[in-house]
Amino acid sequence: MYEYEMQRMRSAELIRRAEQERLAREAVRGRRAARREAAERAATAERAATAERAATAERTATADRAASADRAARAASEPHTERPRRARSPRTA
Repeated sequence: MYEYEMQRMRSAELIRRAEQERLAREAVRGRRAARREAAERAATAERAATAERAATAERTATADRAASADRAARAASEPHTERPRRARSPRTA
């Protein structure tokens, strides 16, 4: 009877260890998944911020080009009118 009880205790101990290891693996797996999701959210936010910065830069550049073209048109026009100067030679069709 003594050997039988020793065997049952060893078996129960092995089962407990296996359960603890399984729980530890699940915890590690969950932490890794959480880190991946957090990294993905951060990357998505960074991509959105980069796109927003690019759009803002494009709008600024477009406005700068328009202002520059407007200044150039004013400089090329006659001093007494806003109408741009005509080219010296007519355009060909």
